[in-house]
Amino acid sequence: MPESPEVAALAEFLDGRLAGRRVVGADVVEFRAVKTHDAGPETLVGETIAGASRHGKHVDLAVGDRHAIVSLGRHGWVRVVEDGDALPPDAAPALVRLDLDDDAALELTDAGEWVSAGVSVVADPREVASVAKLGPDPAEPAFDPAPLRAALARRKQARALLQEQETIAGVGGAYSDEILWAARIPPLVRASDLDEAARDRLVAATIEVMRDAFAARRGIPIDRLKSAKAAAMNVHGRTGRPCPRCGGTIEDVPGAKGAAQHCPACQVLPG
Repeated sequence: MPESPEVAALAEFLDGRLAGRRVVGADVVEFRAVKTHDAGPETLVGETIAGASRHGKHVDLAVGDRHAIVSLGRHGWVRVVEDGDALPPDAAPALVRLDLDDDAALELTDAGEWVSAGVSVVADPREVASVAKLGPDPAEPAFDPAPLRAALARRKQARALLQEQETIAGVGGAYSDEILWAARIPPLVRASDLDEAARDRLVAATIEVMRDAFAARRGIPIDRLKSAKAAAMNVHGRTGRPCPRCGGTIEDVPGAKGAAQHCPACQVLPG
């Protein structure tokens, strides 16, 4: 699942590549990918792209006086197809395509078995419910950790809490594993059971892990972002390998069916 560091790098690339380009055509291949009923991608034809930005894990394309808010879901991505490009046979299928005035095209893709990516065409990004409810973003210099600290009083598993977009924006499964590893906190512990020192470690690790990831992904070509993310993981996706901190064996989080990992040897609370 694309998370905010990769989405930020994607938005930065799209901003540099698309700003000033005019949309000359639109094709909706998969109607389920369009989330707004009163305005679809076809309403952007003839408009100029002002730029691209990010809200949490969403890409915001400013087109004319509207915004195309792209939610990447679990397996979605955005690619730019230049004139003459030949896509590999295993390329993810395009759900929505915008043709540009320089003979390139912007495509929203989804490599999953079910459609999780989507686009909403709105006048204000906050019309998209998942954008409107976003909590503070730990990558921002002015990040306010107070909502996260308040949430840690709840009887909710720490890993699930980190992925609540209303509490903090942009963290998904991979980075929640990395944050908990950095903070030496078991993923299934209830946040309310953490002592003050553990809560401090969790807040500090959230800021450090996410900001380091943003810096590391910046400038990487968008077709290499997923592999760069995977290569940077300490525990996520590394089942059976040695922990880079203590040498213990990385294991799947119980019940996660391979989607989450931790080091049971060093992610242990005192007690």
